[in-house]
Amino acid sequence: MTDKLTVSVLGTGIMGAAMARNLARSGHPLRVWNRTRDKAEPLAADGAHVADTPEEAVRGADVVLTMLHDGPAVLDVMRRAAPALRAGAVWVQSTTAGTETLGELAGFADEHGLVFFDAPVLGTRAPAEAGQLTVLAAGPSAARDTVTPVFDAVGARTVWTGEDGAAGSATALKLVANSWVLAATAATGEALALAEGLGVDPDDFFGLIEGGPLDMGYLHAKAALVLQDRLSPASFAVSTAEKDARLIVEAGRRQGVRLDVAEAAAERFRRATALGHGDEDMAAAYFASFEEGKPPSS
Repeated sequence: MTDKLTVSVLGTGIMGAAMARNLARSGHPLRVWNRTRDKAEPLAADGAHVADTPEEAVRGADVVLTMLHDGPAVLDVMRRAAPALRAGAVWVQSTTAGTETLGELAGFADEHGLVFFDAPVLGTRAPAEAGQLTVLAAGPSAARDTVTPVFDAVGARTVWTGEDGAAGSATALKLVANSWVLAATAATGEALALAEGLGVDPDDFFGLIEGGPLDMGYLHAKAALVLQDRLSPASFAVSTAEKDARLIVEAGRRQGVRLDVAEAAAERFRRATALGHGDEDMAAAYFASFEEGKPPSS
């Protein structure tokens, strides 16, 4: 097989569209599908074939990459694609699906003769658009030469976690990393909200921790989105953050690990969504701190 692969991308939301565009720019023949076709159509300008159905999208594909909302959505779409899947094709499963449905996804791959790679990614809109994601990957060494051009097109780094995609080692690492990201996001919102409530200038807080062990770039980046009202377009949406937080809680529960912070974060993201911020950047969880959904001073 040459390094120019026919790639099918199923799911062209924030992340999937960016990954698909970088695959097209790398010279890979590209076929794309999205449940809402309008989100896939702009990729035609990059040379992608926009398919009407998952089955059409995967026909003739060497590699199928899924970047959908969650595990059940992935399984549903792959079942719809099944009649056109080629035995021996590689399936790069990049949706943050959690550990609960991973066994079903791997079982589907076995049933249809697909080479399964558990391959979630770390990064948000900007690194995805720049092809600078970190790919967390588990899958057989024998097929890594096939997927390497795909990973190189969408990411700056690939971290291999194991030989067996079905074991879920890449997904497990992604959930641990996301538990930290979501906790930091929730803490940023709460610190800003408390500053608002107590009449503290956020710059005084930033100055207090500047250059010390409590300071970090992520805090400043997410705080700026709130303070400068730059929550749209989202780098990572509130509604997706809630989904991931609940996957983290469930993964911990299945292993006898209680994750109180992740559970609280999921509830904050849920409240922010209910207040109308679901499509905004996850930093908008800030608004969940206020009974009326907005700071008293606004």
